[in-house]
Amino acid sequence: MRYVSNLLTAGLGLLCYLMTAGAVLALNADPAFQHNSNAVWFENWTGLSNATLIISAPNGKRTEIFVAAGTPVYELERGVVLDGNYHYELRAATDEQIEIANPIDNGREEIASSKAKPFYKDGTFVVSRGVIITPEEINEE
Repeated sequence: MRYVSNLLTAGLGLLCYLMTAGAVLALNADPAFQHNSNAVWFENWTGLSNATLIISAPNGKRTEIFVAAGTPVYELERGVVLDGNYHYELRAATDEQIEIANPIDNGREEIASSKAKPFYKDGTFVVSRGVIITPEEINEE
């Protein structure tokens, strides 16, 4: 009987640990920027959805990519690719809910009291000779 009790306690402890670890991972979503020679995407995508990736080319052209689930992927266009610095903005919804400070009654449905906490990340990447590169760090002495 004591063995069953200890086993139950250990099982409940493990379950609580796993649930807490999952919640912490969802709250600390931090997708890592990744690229190869012709595409950019993000890894460590746990806890994010409804993502929009906006890419601004050196000439000012903007490309928007929306995905409801999974990571958005931007691929360089075939043919002529502009060399230079590209800017990206990643916006997504997390699994975490936050309170709406001033809910609005639109008269159509129930008034929402919470919404998904937004996630935002931006940065740049470099295209040289038609491929995405990792620029070398230059240290002046």
